[in-house]
Amino acid sequence: MYKNYVFDLYGTLIDINTDEWCDDLWKKMALLYGYHGAHYTFEELNKEYDRLVELEKEKMHAKHPSYTVVDINIENVFNELFTLKKVKVSKEQILFIAEAFRCYSTKYIKLYDGVTDLLDTLKANGKKIYLLSNAQRSFTQNELNMLGLTKYFNGIVISSDEECSKPDTNYFKILFDRYSLKKDESIMIGNDYISDIGGASDFGIDSLYIHQSISPEIKGELRSTYSVMDGDVFKIKKLIVK
Repeated sequence: MYKNYVFDLYGTLIDINTDEWCDDLWKKMALLYGYHGAHYTFEELNKEYDRLVELEKEKMHAKHPSYTVVDINIENVFNELFTLKKVKVSKEQILFIAEAFRCYSTKYIKLYDGVTDLLDTLKANGKKIYLLSNAQRSFTQNELNMLGLTKYFNGIVISSDEECSKPDTNYFKILFDRYSLKKDESIMIGNDYISDIGGASDFGIDSLYIHQSISPEIKGELRSTYSVMDGDVFKIKKLIVK
């Protein structure tokens, strides 16, 4: 049926719940920054973080005027928070800060039931598996390794590396050009009717939508070729693996 299976990650393969807005997170981050010599109140740190994120997005829009949806590298923000306090840190320290931020903000993370079975079946049938994720590499690479997913992918594209995100068709093109994929041999699988499904439709490839509890509410047309509305990953295999 298809040779190439392109997956979204969070909400499709990985069930995750994070909270980047709670005071407890920012109190811990302020303490961690203080350990490294950059002293903030938690309110100040949260405010500066939000400001710097928006500033980075503005820079990316200026750098890539043809992109409709950009992404940033969050490590630049964590580094700038030290620079504002005139503290120099290494790349290793910045990576540690990013990992700590992710750990502190994550309530739970796990694979959906059926994911390993699906990926094993695809591999057994000689299919190629790719990841196209709106994500931060400093978060995602660790989580892929931790959950045993890295080995399955023939190619991984992460938005923080490319400075572009779904549903921008430029982001899909990056994946297809890099791995020489053909549109008529490929399908996108995702849980977001705009980013994953709308983007795939605009790019001109088939798609399968799976609705999960963390999926955005569908307020417009669902333009997927196939759909699984009850979150049952096992049904994906029945629909699109032949």
